Amino acid sequence: MSSESFIQNKAAAAIAALYGANIAPQEFQVSVTRKEFDGDYTLVVFPLLRISHASPEATGEAIGAYLKENVPEIAGYNCVKGFLNLLLSPVYWDETLKELALDKSFGQLPSTGRRVMVEFSSPNTNKPLHLGHIRNNLLGDSVSKILAAGGNTVIKSTIVNDRGVHICKSMLAWKKLFEGKTPESTGIKGDHLVGDCYVAFDKMYKAEIAELVAGGMDEEQAKKEAPSIKEAHEMLLKWEQGDPEVRELWKMMNGWVYKGFDETYAALGITFDQVDYESNTYILGKELVRKGLETGVFERETDGSVWCDLTADGLDRKLVLRGDGTSVYITQDLGTAERRFANFNLDSHVYVVGNEQDYHFQVLKLILGKLGFDWAKQIYHLSYGMVELPAGKMKSREGTVVDADDLIQAMYEEAKKTSEESGKLTDLSDEEKDKLYHVIGLGALKYFIIKVDPKKTMLFNPAESIDFNGNTGPFIQYTHARICSILRKAAEQGIVFGADDITNDIEPSAKEIRLVKLLSLYPAKIQEAVDGLSPAILANYSFEIAKEFNQYYHDTQILKEPEAKLLKYRLQLISVLAATLRSAMALLGIELPERM
Repeated sequence: MSSESFIQNKAAAAIAALYGANIAPQEFQVSVTRKEFDGDYTLVVFPLLRISHASPEATGEAIGAYLKENVPEIAGYNCVKGFLNLLLSPVYWDETLKELALDKSFGQLPSTGRRVMVEFSSPNTNKPLHLGHIRNNLLGDSVSKILAAGGNTVIKSTIVNDRGVHICKSMLAWKKLFEGKTPESTGIKGDHLVGDCYVAFDKMYKAEIAELVAGGMDEEQAKKEAPSIKEAHEMLLKWEQGDPEVRELWKMMNGWVYKGFDETYAALGITFDQVDYESNTYILGKELVRKGLETGVFERETDGSVWCDLTADGLDRKLVLRGDGTSVYITQDLGTAERRFANFNLDSHVYVVGNEQDYHFQVLKLILGKLGFDWAKQIYHLSYGMVELPAGKMKSREGTVVDADDLIQAMYEEAKKTSEESGKLTDLSDEEKDKLYHVIGLGALKYFIIKVDPKKTMLFNPAESIDFNGNTGPFIQYTHARICSILRKAAEQGIVFGADDITNDIEPSAKEIRLVKLLSLYPAKIQEAVDGLSPAILANYSFEIAKEFNQYYHDTQILKEPEAKLLKYRLQLISVLAATLRSAMALLGIELPERM
């Protein structure tokens, strides 16, 4: 039982005894006491005045006095206007720690019975994954894990954007400029080779534009008349017509990219339950457009194009089908959403997509609602800010991106350098060191990105992320390794401990009570992260635990405690703390090593 539930139940009993009124425990408003006031949890008194017929202060005083007199776990209270601050006793926190130690499902909330799909990554097959994709993938994967811990059945999905003129640009550049080169012949990872083609196309295209402008053509017209862009559009048309040669080239180059993506996903620890391809889904939604025309949701223009008028909703008119009958992105997304809710029996769907698409998802939800789908209200856009570098924004066409593979390797090298400088790994084998460097490097990368609220634009600094001090992944990893070292030494000394060693005759220190309080908040923090779709909540909660432990460790010689009972209590406390850190960080996709 959570502390909030405990106080709600006791408050319900107090109201029944004092005023003869029966109120359901869940009706009481209880929250953690604000730091500037004395107490552990605060009960809001104002809603009870209709029962007490007394002032807020008198009502709070009466309830507080009753609880202190009749509930052993309530050590004291104070009332500030309509807020009753309650101080829980050491006995309560001992019982809480024992419950946490015995709870094998701690960190897993009860089942909600809900099925949720989370779509993330959704890359284009004309370039490798970069730093922006990393934020998307890490958010999507972590949100999926958090929703599952929140009691939901989660399906992780991605849609690969494997068709379109941007794909044809890479294909055309390969045909014209790359002389049959392959990943095998060049030793270049497949998605990188295709990305090189995309950059090469842009250079070729810009040179053509410059030549046309130099010849007297207007720049906007030159962008349309450049030979390479015309050829790219012709290639797309051939693809849509099923031209065998174009289709074969498309399959070959996409195959290179898929293999490259899989290697990057594996390095990041990312997996998917459902993979869709735009080449299969781009025609979805046309049937919905037909139905929408019949029901008056859409209207057809004289040129044959189909639109949805959203001006009454504060937006504008939205194209859903071109005059030549071809789909646009919103058409595909309408059809894909309908198919997913039907095929997977979804209760809700979360799209992890950058904030530049906020308008798109407003439109998507509105149109689906107008088409009669009640589940449109259960579509959520996890809108996140861009990742920027000290040098500014990244541009794929110009090749000014931070490549995901290069970044992962750079983080490995930084972790290796920092760890070797510490001189604490001399007794590990080369294989063990190599694995540890990967764990530290990825932990630093993931935590640095995830600790920032998703809605915020962030500046990525690799050097700051690998720091073993401060609010970083390696700091939390090192804290866990330090706890594991203490527990190993205890085992070497033959000290055996368990939950039964936590007894009411132990007087924990203020710092120990503070740690137990923090640990008891874990389920509530998971729920908060679920409600906000924000892994940052768990990241910063983990840092707070690690910071509190290190202050405790600095002041407490855990293994030198002369009294056996208190020694075992402390070992049990830090054991639960380590387990909670492992659980919370695992929801962020971060592994905690036992040695560093």
